[in-house]
Amino acid sequence: MKLVITGSSGLIGSALVREAEKNQIEVVKLVRRAPKDKSEVQWDPNRAILDLDTIEKSTAIVHLAGAGVGDRRWTKKYKKEILNSRVKTTETLANAIVNLRNPPSVFVSGSAMGYYGDTGDLAVDENASLGEGFLSDVVFNWEYAAQRVRNNNIRVVHPRTGLVMSKRGGLLRKVLPLFRLGLGGKLGNGKQYWSYISLEDEIRAIFKLIDDVRLTGGVNLTNPNPVTNLEFTKALSSVVNKPAFFHVPAIALKIALGEFSVEALGSSRVLPSKLKAAGFKFNQPDILSALNSALKY
Repeated sequence: MKLVITGSSGLIGSALVREAEKNQIEVVKLVRRAPKDKSEVQWDPNRAILDLDTIEKSTAIVHLAGAGVGDRRWTKKYKKEILNSRVKTTETLANAIVNLRNPPSVFVSGSAMGYYGDTGDLAVDENASLGEGFLSDVVFNWEYAAQRVRNNNIRVVHPRTGLVMSKRGGLLRKVLPLFRLGLGGKLGNGKQYWSYISLEDEIRAIFKLIDDVRLTGGVNLTNPNPVTNLEFTKALSSVVNKPAFFHVPAIALKIALGEFSVEALGSSRVLPSKLKAAGFKFNQPDILSALNSALKY
């Protein structure tokens, strides 16, 4: 088995590489900088440069590259970077895949639960329509950029990933130090739903997408039991054994985060119907087990 991975230095990508290598799977990491070892191959998606020979005869290509959504304030310039870092890289890969003599059996091209926008209290699955807002537009264009691969009868799967729980990165890495100091608390009114998944289950789910030919199109990689921000706050407080009395008002978030505050205060109640129908079993099926796993994995 040969696995080609972009975004291999990120939270999900690095964990995927570790798991693949542990199982003696050949890994090719596409990187923009000069390669550090034989497993890395340099590419330049902005100029559509990718050596086709390096990805020939791959079993799967897993595309996880993209600028971090919560890394900076959403200036006009950074919003353009968020979009282009996903669309241009996907287009470069799609154009390369359709020109391969021996293409992969599946293209797992990254996505996010932002597809659905703010769902409020309404639980949605893959049958729901596209939401509204900047991230919904980004995800739509991100997924659409893989259209050439679908047109060539190669299976394409878009993992619409939720909040990945890991101490190594993402949301939890940012809030964990505050909670460990007893400074944690709910955001806004705390009633907004957060759809999450443990890093361990995220990696297991990606391998499921690679292996299971029944899974195509958008597939939600989220826990079957989403929680409100208040429930998340109570659970994390319990796991670190510290009180969480603090409250961050919505207006303070808007001032601190700018437009990105819409995502922190928005509600995403997203269910993994396709994964469950395909027989996937979550090792961490609730927020407490996901958080306990996050502090170890």
